Amino acid sequence: MPSLRSRALSVALIAAGRRRRFASAEAVRTRVARSARRPASHLPPRRLGRVAEISRTFVGAWPVYDVAPRGTEPTAQVLYVHGGAYVGELVRPHWAVVRTLVTQAGARVVVPAYILAPRGTADRTVPVAADLLSGLIASGGAGGTVLIGDCAGAGLALAAAQWLRERTGARPSRIVLISPWLDLTLSHPDQAGAEAADPVLGLPGLREAGRLYAGTLAADDPRVSPLYGSFEGMAPLTVFTGTRDLLTTDSGELLRRARAAGVEVEVHEEVGLPHGYPLLPLPEGRAARDRIVELVRSAAEL
Repeated sequence: MPSLRSRALSVALIAAGRRRRFASAEAVRTRVARSARRPASHLPPRRLGRVAEISRTFVGAWPVYDVAPRGTEPTAQVLYVHGGAYVGELVRPHWAVVRTLVTQAGARVVVPAYILAPRGTADRTVPVAADLLSGLIASGGAGGTVLIGDCAGAGLALAAAQWLRERTGARPSRIVLISPWLDLTLSHPDQAGAEAADPVLGLPGLREAGRLYAGTLAADDPRVSPLYGSFEGMAPLTVFTGTRDLLTTDSGELLRRARAAGVEVEVHEEVGLPHGYPLLPLPEGRAARDRIVELVRSAAEL
């Protein structure tokens, strides 16, 4: 059973109209047009600088933040790829996860503010993300390299890992996917029924966001939808999903396809929890974050 707090949060999300952001294609186009006129900030909150050393570089046109523990050597490194349906910028819950990884796991966290759709499309975005991951793996450093992504960021992270593995054979120590969006065809037969229970996402808006990100590529191209890519030789996977997330079907399909390819997969499915629950101030979210910290620490010991 979900905690009382998580049930209350789902009601609050619906009351606040969170799902309206994805209720229609027009809602997404309006959001994108507004962002084009007045881009949202992706800057880290100032208080993060009290506990971490923060620097920024550029990889092509991407601002990339490097966040490391203050006054101590990092024990591992993480590439964290944020969500937002490919049209949303880094926000405070993303930075809160980064803070947790730095302060509790002692990790150096690299955070790309990748170019959003429709300017940033899969054909351009995935190779850049793969190059960034490749550089982190090649640099070595203390501990291993853990790849973490949430929602659309999880899809981008997995696509980049597949792209890199196919071209060089390199792979991170582990891949952690939070409420992953892996199939932009949105064709799973159970998603229509699941939509009614989801307090955050709607299929019409997701379809439009996915169309913008796909650009000239087909929706089932592995760069767009890594669920259709090869899982042979992939790093161990850990997946977090909730049953009140219409995208939980992607996690189920990932489990089936990855295990069929011989990949180690650890799945945490929380009954009654919404999309992105590990980022939320919930008991279940805290437990998920604690597990992610453990995984990063374990990578440091490899």
